[in-house]
Amino acid sequence: MTIWQIVIAGSIAVLAIKFAGYLVPISVLSRQAPARIADLLTVALLAALIAVQTLGNGQAIVLDARVPAVLVAAVLFWLKVPFIVVVMAAAIVAAAIRALS
Repeated sequence: MTIWQIVIAGSIAVLAIKFAGYLVPISVLSRQAPARIADLLTVALLAALIAVQTLGNGQAIVLDARVPAVLVAAVLFWLKVPFIVVVMAAAIVAAAIRALS
């Protein structure tokens, strides 16, 4: 299988899953448990993505300049700093650490 075949197959699978979501009855979605699970699952998947992209390098866990940059970004988000400032500050922290090491 070529990379394009994999991309097309993945796209078709995602589209099929999205359309399958429209077939779920409203009575199932209006219950409290599925709504809460959907909300928590979104947060858990985003947290997992951040952890993998920050700490992962292939099959290994790596602590490099990305970790302090993400911590700086988290603190700035907590302080409700504008997004562009958060991105620039995190990039500057990562670049400074990489330049010093």
